[in-house]
Amino acid sequence: MGLSIWHVLVVLIVVLVIFGAGKLPHVMGDLGKGIRNFKAGLTGDAADKSEPTQQISDKTDDKKSS
Repeated sequence: MGLSIWHVLVVLIVVLVIFGAGKLPHVMGDLGKGIRNFKAGLTGDAADKSEPTQQISDKTDDKKSS
């Protein structure tokens, strides 16, 4: 009991009716960004981990100079 071409077409038509043809590229772009961020979170991207520590050290430097 797999998906036939008719099932896929019906789903695409429903998506077009709900979101409209104008919003669909924006919705798909947001979906792609979400998937990319999810994958980066699963792999534990090193660039994301270094940013918060840098921000914390910047805040402590501001307090010392005051």
